Amino acid sequence: MSKLQPKVALGDGFLQAFAAIPRAQQKAVMNFVSKFRANPRAPGINYEVIRNARDANFRSVRIDQSYRGIVLSPEQGNVYILLWVDKHDDAYAWAERHRCQIHPTTGSLQLFEVEHERVAAIADASETVAQPISTATEPSAIPRKAKLDEQPLFNLDNATLLSLGVPQERLGLVQALTSEQALEKAEARLPVEAFEALYLLAAGTPLADVLHEYAAPTQKSVDTQDFEAALEHPATQRRFHVPEDEQELGRMLNAPLERWRVFLHPSQRQLVERDWNGPVRVLGGAGTGKTVVAMHRARWLVSQPSWPKGARLLFTTFTSNLALDIADNLRKICTPEQSQRIEVLNLDAWVSQFVKRNGYQSMIIYPGGRDKQYEHCWTQALALVPGELGLPESFYHEEWQRVILTQQVRSRQEYFSASRIGRGVALNRRQRADIWPVFEEMREQLVRGGFVTAEDAVYYALELLNTGDDKRSYHAVVVDEGQDFAAEALKLLRALVPEQTNDMFIVGDAHQRIYQRKTSLSQCGVNIMGRGRKLKINYRTTELIRRYATALLEDVEIDDLDGGLDGTQNYRSLILGQAPILQNCADLASEGQWILQQIKQLQTEGVSLSEICIVARTNRLCSDYEQILQSQGLPTHTLSRQKVDDRAKEGVRFATMHRIKGLEFRCVMMAGINAGVVPLRVAMHASQDVVEQRLTDLNERALFHVAATRAVRYLYISSHGVPSEYL
Repeated sequence: MSKLQPKVALGDGFLQAFAAIPRAQQKAVMNFVSKFRANPRAPGINYEVIRNARDANFRSVRIDQSYRGIVLSPEQGNVYILLWVDKHDDAYAWAERHRCQIHPTTGSLQLFEVEHERVAAIADASETVAQPISTATEPSAIPRKAKLDEQPLFNLDNATLLSLGVPQERLGLVQALTSEQALEKAEARLPVEAFEALYLLAAGTPLADVLHEYAAPTQKSVDTQDFEAALEHPATQRRFHVPEDEQELGRMLNAPLERWRVFLHPSQRQLVERDWNGPVRVLGGAGTGKTVVAMHRARWLVSQPSWPKGARLLFTTFTSNLALDIADNLRKICTPEQSQRIEVLNLDAWVSQFVKRNGYQSMIIYPGGRDKQYEHCWTQALALVPGELGLPESFYHEEWQRVILTQQVRSRQEYFSASRIGRGVALNRRQRADIWPVFEEMREQLVRGGFVTAEDAVYYALELLNTGDDKRSYHAVVVDEGQDFAAEALKLLRALVPEQTNDMFIVGDAHQRIYQRKTSLSQCGVNIMGRGRKLKINYRTTELIRRYATALLEDVEIDDLDGGLDGTQNYRSLILGQAPILQNCADLASEGQWILQQIKQLQTEGVSLSEICIVARTNRLCSDYEQILQSQGLPTHTLSRQKVDDRAKEGVRFATMHRIKGLEFRCVMMAGINAGVVPLRVAMHASQDVVEQRLTDLNERALFHVAATRAVRYLYISSHGVPSEYL
């Protein structure tokens, strides 16, 4: 963009304020923003000086009779930034307690509160400790006395604090802090990146790690008046964005609260906007933005000038409902042209379409399917079980799933040499020979019925690709929920795209694995050597909810999708919040009444019904609680696996623990967390194999963890009768 051409940016605060304006007035704001972006120097735009503004570059602009916008309009350059919009007096009050400036060390553009600092300094005196400081320029930087036994929270010099983005006028405030609680109270008076770095330090993250992630590199002196250069800074771009065109501006204003569309954390942007020399694996706990990163990665790739004409990108995930949600969200950030280059499909659906196009006539069937074909085939096969071995039926199901299908065992001889590592029951050669007819009959029954398992269909698709019978391939593959993919699925994905720059991008978290056993990427031909990364900050849930949800998995070894281990020591939320509320009731009816009371209380606090989701382990339990709410006249809405949730539709949401995966709600109520339900007794008793039982328990714990981490601010957990052992 030419220096002579104005550059107009929007702050995330402006979008937040815009969202709070009544819908009737939003249209006037949208019209103004559109005109302002087209020409911020238009004669009809009157810039008014704000007498008591704490920032000399702040100006007020008239939107209509009642509303005013606050604009950063520097004297030098051609940058204009829309910071806030509100009613006249409220907009002016906002301008009087904020400052927006370029940090002299980091070069990022920072917005923070400056109002009533002397009053705040006196009020917080009991929580701070004196430190000598020579660079203070505001009252808040004056050292404050503290109790003799209090120690400073941070023992850092001024240069280190400045490199982390702490403003010069805030050095005294930071060095005087003595507790995490005091730091949280000071959040509004610190730029977001500085608060985040300090919060991680206070939580125990090593200084070297924080400096590596947040500290400004040694660079030439920063021009604190060059706002155009500041807008290019990664830390700036997490709060300020320059719309590419009118279409993107419209998308931003039509969904102003969906900040993930345009504002990325620098650590996320580093993963998205770069060329990788091969496959990338991104780990991250719930709420760290893995799916957001994956979607922006897909968009960035197909928008590059180097993207081949006519080439396609496959964005895949494990379940169909997650694929629907992702496709819907990609449409919100992509242009129509970009969307045409991205194919979003869960892998089972892709395989089904692919093999059918290649003449495969067999129907893919799944265990537990409504039509029971899979179970009928098993009934015939189990008639050949040798009684003298005394093995339960569950053993044969597990052996079929874990050994026969996974390794594509087709003959007795292959079964003799098949690996059974991880199976809880040892078998010698004679025993393998005795039970092989069961699996041979199972395959025969599948062939007679014209059926095929999902695993066999994947291997057939892989064979087609490897033999060159079908040249269909993609220029890149992006994988969400990578922890849920089995080995054969990862091998297929590797075969779908040539080995090249930017070929595969896989995000996942084994703490949320609820479907499969662990699989190593490298053993599936996906080499991530030197390209493994991790997201560490939870932007969704509060810290107290995160701790609670993670505690259930703390004593369990969790893998990193590639043969190593993944810990949670660096996984942290930035808002402490309130602790989850647990309640045990005598029976279902009284639990339902307690849930109703909590919903009514949430409504008084401004939480809408569509922001509340009641989660249960089974569909039947969901139905029971839904009937209780409906009997009291509350509207409800059960989330479908085939449709995206329309948040404009009023009503408390209902979902199973499986369905809520990938979603988030301001309030989550986990109901019916009873003994025998969580963990599900039927699942736990489905096998007599100790190894399988441990795996099932881990999957159930992960399922509980997934459901709890869908909560943004409120988590309620209720039970009736005997509560779950997990509680």
